[in-house]
Order: sequence, then C-alpha cells, then structure tokens
Amino acid sequence: MLKNIKFEQKMLPPYVFLIPALILLCLTVLFPAIQAFALSFTSYEYDITQPPQWIGWDNFLRLWQDEVFWLTIKNTLLYLLGVVPILVIAPLGLAILVNQKLQGINWFRTAFYTPVVISMVVAGIAWKALYTQNGLFNQFLKQIGFSEGIRWLTDPKLALWSVMLVTIWKGIGYYMVIYLAGLQSISPELYEAAAIDGSDSWQKHLDITLPLMRPYLFLVAIISAISATKVFEEIYIMTQGGPRNSSKTVVYFLYEKAFQDLDISYACTIGLILFLGILGLSIINVKLTADSNE
Repeated sequence: MLKNIKFEQKMLPPYVFLIPALILLCLTVLFPAIQAFALSFTSYEYDITQPPQWIGWDNFLRLWQDEVFWLTIKNTLLYLLGVVPILVIAPLGLAILVNQKLQGINWFRTAFYTPVVISMVVAGIAWKALYTQNGLFNQFLKQIGFSEGIRWLTDPKLALWSVMLVTIWKGIGYYMVIYLAGLQSISPELYEAAAIDGSDSWQKHLDITLPLMRPYLFLVAIISAISATKVFEEIYIMTQGGPRNSSKTVVYFLYEKAFQDLDISYACTIGLILFLGILGLSIINVKLTADSNE
C-alpha cells in the first residue's frame, strides 16, 4: 500500500506541469472551436455587438445553395489534384539524388531546402513580381519568340495553376527531407544484394526503395493534401481569389466572409465543413499508416 502511494506521488508532478499547457490549449483551441460550432447554427453578422440569434440549419441550407462556395470546393479539389501528386513524386526523386555520397552534396540539400525557410509573404511577393507582364518569365518568353507575354495571374484559366507552382516550389524541399530520413534508414546491404541479383540503378528503387518507403509516401500524401486544402497565404498575396473567383479556395472564402463581410456565423459554417474534410483526411492517414505498419 505504501509503495503504491509513493508511486502515485512520483507520477503526479508531470501532470501538474501539464496543467498550464492544457489551460492554454483549452483557451486558444478547444473553447474557440466549440464556440465556432455553436455559431454555425446562429445568425451573427454585420453588427457583432448584438448577441447571436438561433436559426438552426439555415446557414447550412444557404451554403448548399451558394454557387461561390461550390466553386471554391471545385478550386480546392483542383488544387489538391494539381499539387499533391507532384509533391509526392518529385521530392522522392530529389531525395534519391541528394542521398548520394558525393563531395559537396550537403550544399545541394541546403539549396533545395532553402525555399522552405523563406516566409510565404516574401515568396509570394517575389513570385508575383516574376509573373507580372514585364516580369522575368514574360521577358524570357519574349526572348525565345513569344511576342506577347502570358497573363499568369490575370487569366482565369491560369491564375490557380500559377499559384500552384509557388506551393510546389515552396514545399518540395520539406518533403525531400522527410524522404531523405526514410532513405537513410534503409540498409545498404539490401541494395548490394539487389545488385548481385541483377537489378540496375533504377530497378533497385522499384524493387527495394518504393516498398520500404511506402509509409513515408502515405505520410507525405496526407500532409500535402491537408496543406493544399488549407492553402491561404499564396492566394491572399498573389490573386486574392481573382480573377472572377477563379483562384478562390475554401479557406480564402472563409476569410472573406469572416473578416471582410463580417458574416461570422456563415464563416463558422464554412469552417465546420472544412474541419470535417480535414478530419476525413486525418482518419485516412491513420488508417493507411496502420495498414502500412502491419
């Protein structure tokens, strides 16, 4: 009995030290999330000094009938399809290249990772300057024979794809490091055995690298999908959802309703739908990770 009391006394201090962090987490995350969920069923707009009025499912019905919302869903899904496959495949190839034992390879790793540490605000402003009518990209196109430049950010058909390129450029180094950690955990003896069996330089990656890197592939796919779903900074800095809503995503639409239109309850409804989508991706991540570890 005395031993159990002493054991419990030893286990108590760690939980005591967690209390301040738990209080901060509740005040900054849990309580606002519960409040936002409640506001989804109220009318709380324009005059935020007035208390919210309960309206039930009206916001969800309004969302169902909102053409702009469905356009943002389409743009967000297009963003997922355009960004995620590249961010899953390209960093793996890059990680294989920089995993070689060559002189000065650390410089290449640093160079590829540098965009990750650059602020998105700075990167967005720089890329926006490159995309202008007299920017570097159009100047290069004119040098090789294109008399008229491309309207990268002002053409509704190109604006979203132009922003995707910035997201890919910014994230490829981050996922390269994740893959690099996985590659360095693979025993070199496996590649030596594959070479004896006749696997060439690329065949060995199909036979050994891809199967062993499957958990990392799932992880990168889910992380990049969640990040693409929540894309905001690039859109805000470079296009602000234009032209004609062609680059407006769900998160930017939420921001627009909450902070420009002060339609707080409707923004909370959009946020709830976004939360459910990200929750679904997280559940898929847990499921795929568990299956790959079996």
